[in-house]
Amino acid sequence: MAASIYPDYPPQVNPGQRDFLLSNTKDWSILNGLAVRPSTSFVSAHVDPSGSLAVTAPVTLFPSLFPTSCFVEARTIQSAYNELYATIARDRDWLRKIVEELIEVDDFIAKLWNVHLEVEKEGYVQNLSLGLFRSDYMVHKDPEDPNAKPTIKQVEFNTIASSFGGLSSKVSGLHSYLHSIFAYPPTSPSLINASSLPSNASITSLAHGLAKAHSAYSSSKSSPKLPLCILFIVQSAETNVFDQVALSTHLQTHHSIPTFRLPFSVILAHTKVSPDSHRILTYHPPHSQGTSYEVTLCYFRAGYSPAEYSSPNSWAARLHLERSAAIKCPSILTHLAGSKKIQQELATPDSPHLIRFLSSTASSQYISRIRSTFATIYPLDSSPAGQTAIRIATDPEQSENYVLKPQREGGGNNIYGSKIPAFLDSL
Repeated sequence: MAASIYPDYPPQVNPGQRDFLLSNTKDWSILNGLAVRPSTSFVSAHVDPSGSLAVTAPVTLFPSLFPTSCFVEARTIQSAYNELYATIARDRDWLRKIVEELIEVDDFIAKLWNVHLEVEKEGYVQNLSLGLFRSDYMVHKDPEDPNAKPTIKQVEFNTIASSFGGLSSKVSGLHSYLHSIFAYPPTSPSLINASSLPSNASITSLAHGLAKAHSAYSSSKSSPKLPLCILFIVQSAETNVFDQVALSTHLQTHHSIPTFRLPFSVILAHTKVSPDSHRILTYHPPHSQGTSYEVTLCYFRAGYSPAEYSSPNSWAARLHLERSAAIKCPSILTHLAGSKKIQQELATPDSPHLIRFLSSTASSQYISRIRSTFATIYPLDSSPAGQTAIRIATDPEQSENYVLKPQREGGGNNIYGSKIPAFLDSL
């Protein structure tokens, strides 16, 4: 294992310093919405029948160290990454070839693709889509080169329900607050200071993107005209609700855009698509009988897990939204573009895909820098690379240094290290 690139950190704290840190962290977090709803495994429904309790979101007391050069690089290439995946989503023929490799073995991907095919057959009425993406990285330092500089390697690229934009902004605020009240003991060298705690404007920027899509929809197309709104498509028992409310509150207070939370499970009960060629999506809030809104944008914070599609009605609801005139964030094609198989195809050594998608764009100058962020990703198939992967994955010693990633979003799906061979044997 390579030596750590970080000094001895975080500093040791005595009981008094620890209590001061903890009490201020808890109080500031609840005051500022850095919170989550506790899961029922933590607080039972019997104790909290109305689901009104909130607890401090899991955070680090000390800001995590991250090399400045890596931070700057990740921010510099993000727009190019955004353009890459937006371009992939628009290239239906290329995407079709990749998806067709998966549909025989992945029923979920197959059904998502069928939603696209049904809308394509009928004809899309909305050509605009919005992407709010998140690119996850880990810091890498070549263990064979003692002089190697730290670099970033991409873990994954998220195109649907990319979470923690709201809470991460507040974590930045928390650490700055703790620094301002001298809650952190001094370090040698001094690591925690105003310049090492960059601000995080993710709430503002993500809400700005949502507002731009709302504006791009233009005016009501209904007759008579209806007030416009944005729908947040959410899970029924969402614990990460404050991450989402941070965005919806900003939209209301800074952009005067009404937003409503609509659980994925009741989409068909509270929305309608007009039967004419315009396919206008209207929302009928259950709290205000007789009131209707025209939906400009469906922002998906749900619909990414197979578990959410528990009945034919679930798939009917996704098709219902996708065929409508509302802008989607993301569209079904952008959702599919974020699959792990796409990431693997892009990361294949000497892959021509980056040149295909970016050579004629303003992001062409970043092709080599994007390629440098790719970690080696193997398929588990009959190709030469796939056969190499199978040998690694079935060897308890070799697999120790790898992660097995399925075509799923939302976390909790990966298989790590020595557990990989047994998992594959169980299939």
